[in-house]
Amino acid sequence: MRKFLVVLDDTRECLNAMRFAAMRAAHTGGGVQVLSIISPDEFNHWVGVGDVMRAESRERIEVHFEVFAKWMRDKQGVHPELVIREGEPVPEILAQIRDDPEVGVLVLGAGTDKKGPGPLVTQLTRSAGTLPIPMTMVPGDISKERLEAIT
Repeated sequence: MRKFLVVLDDTRECLNAMRFAAMRAAHTGGGVQVLSIISPDEFNHWVGVGDVMRAESRERIEVHFEVFAKWMRDKQGVHPELVIREGEPVPEILAQIRDDPEVGVLVLGAGTDKKGPGPLVTQLTRSAGTLPIPMTMVPGDISKERLEAIT
């Protein structure tokens, strides 16, 4: 089954990327894989403190994921899977694509900020020509109705 890989983070545009991935998966018989990346910078403390912080980060991610997962299951009939990796975002995204051959499309939300579409979109666009799969960028301010119409 082809999976749409979408990155779960704390950005506003993440919501539209999740919606798009779920709707496309529902319409094409695919799946959704939600990737969340924990930065290693969060754990530069004593070992015990770092372990507690790591566990708290994972718990926060799982709660955040469950909000999206419930919507995907209830509204789109899609049962997403969660993958949590630790490291720098771009290398971890590329590693996940390499590690799971069923991932067929990378879906990213593009920010609407005057600074640009966001660091992930900016960095991954630079290497778009060498990515092993297509990348879809979803505008951060596109309406739910427009998303439904195009998926």
